[in-house]
Amino acid sequence: MSDKIRVAVVGATGAFGRKHLDGLANIEDAEVTVVAGTKQEKIQALADEYGIATAVVGLDAVLERDDVDAVILATPTQQHAEQTRAVLAAGKHVQVEIPLADSLAEAEATLAAAEASDRVAMVGHTRRFNPSHQYIHNLVAADEFHVQQMDVQTYFFRRTNTNAKGEARSWTDHLLWHHAAHTVDLFAYQAGKIVQANAIQGPINPDLGIAMDMSIQLKSETGAICTLSLSFNNNGPFGTFFRYIGDTETYIARYDDLVNGREEPIDVSDVAVSTNGIELQDREFIAAIREGREPNSSIRQVIDCYRVLGALQEQLA
Repeated sequence: MSDKIRVAVVGATGAFGRKHLDGLANIEDAEVTVVAGTKQEKIQALADEYGIATAVVGLDAVLERDDVDAVILATPTQQHAEQTRAVLAAGKHVQVEIPLADSLAEAEATLAAAEASDRVAMVGHTRRFNPSHQYIHNLVAADEFHVQQMDVQTYFFRRTNTNAKGEARSWTDHLLWHHAAHTVDLFAYQAGKIVQANAIQGPINPDLGIAMDMSIQLKSETGAICTLSLSFNNNGPFGTFFRYIGDTETYIARYDDLVNGREEPIDVSDVAVSTNGIELQDREFIAAIREGREPNSSIRQVIDCYRVLGALQEQLA
């Protein structure tokens, strides 16, 4: 291994692939040596834009290289589990974007592969790293704040297959296995293991084959509850908004930003070395490789989220 962790970003031309490239550029211990995509001309243009030496097509072309220590997968959801296992089998560290899988069986199989490997295996559960949520987690850890209720809205307007940049997707996103995963994991991270979960969904879109609206209720071992509303039908401001109702204060988190219940801004600039959640997520990945330790948001740590999602899938079926 060189002085720096040599990273390949696969799916680099997508919205989150670029976010990872921007975050990694700020990490001294990391060097992006390879980017991979599905079309050579497009991925080469990206490599030229970011000053990256090598652009290839497909994951296989990455795994056969000896100038890659770690791989970040920002590929379609349906490929995550299989590709994660392939990276581990090639002896490389892996960070896969959320979700780990789109079924419980695939998630469990990938956990087994991670446990059989000595490589770092991490899932991009970004909410653990957003400074807004880190601020609250620090209060919980210090026994200064206890979640009583979380109310979460995850709203997008996606009646066609488009990504966060408004570009056409070749695959179909999913409210349960992707967007609900953020909140299910975060609620457990902030309030304790989930002991009860219920879900209902709206009509199935005839073109996309998925439910466009969903409601989920959760309860943790501490007695805290969570209500999550999700929609791809929301023609208005989009994103995910978290309201924490606690025993000492109310907080509203909007990605990396945080206000109290009276909409008064809370300074989170001192929470971590960056105010960018994706960069902080990548910093944890690189640090865990460098230090030879389990990262926050390892597959082992987040597997309970997918077990809850699997139970919810059975309810909805």
